Amino acid sequence: MKKIAGALLSLLLSVALITPVHAALTVQAVIGRDVYVAFKFENLSEMIYQNITKEIDESTIPNIILANLRQRNLTHVDSYIGPEAVNFDGQSRSINVTFSLYGSDILNFTVNTKLMTKTYYFRTDWRKFHINITNGILLNFTEYFGKPVNQWQKINTTLNDKKHPAYNYNFTDTGPFDSSFYFILPATANWTSVQAIGDTIIFELPLPFEDSLLNSPFSILVALIVVVIAFSLYRKVRK
Repeated sequence: MKKIAGALLSLLLSVALITPVHAALTVQAVIGRDVYVAFKFENLSEMIYQNITKEIDESTIPNIILANLRQRNLTHVDSYIGPEAVNFDGQSRSINVTFSLYGSDILNFTVNTKLMTKTYYFRTDWRKFHINITNGILLNFTEYFGKPVNQWQKINTTLNDKKHPAYNYNFTDTGPFDSSFYFILPATANWTSVQAIGDTIIFELPLPFEDSLLNSPFSILVALIVVVIAFSLYRKVRK
């Protein structure tokens, strides 16, 4: 009897110590001159991995995003797909999909010549879409990440050894994935100038040197001096 009880206790302990491995989805959208987007699926079950690999290629996700935007007459947007935009790892059952979005219907700005700053307006609602996979699997990013960005968590994250302000949301309800999304702003963006209104992130950056020079009154003065010198040289040549 004691042996049976001991065996049962050992079995219960071994089961309790087993940590279940959940499928995970992490999305990063890094804002620069364009928006670099990376979807990373990890620890997929064999069935989900095989079904997703049959349905998703390098253009599937960006094409769905663009089609959804154009249905709303947002046509000033396009995507760039790099040479290694999708990677399937059958051993770890993970999938990486990367692409870039660009255009004024995603990211636009205004210039303040007095303060020498650019104010950027970044639309984030393109993240709301879904993909139907065979065998009744639905990748519903609207469900996972549909909460307005102004209700997301403000954090600082490290990217390429630099601290960046970011908005983060973790989907904690019941679903097929432990899901996280990050909108990562440029390192030079300061939280004091960052705000989110609904699904639009607004932030300021200092003007790059070349833009500062072009918008400076000194550039006009220099241009006038160049014109005067050129005119004087032209008159001397004519004589």
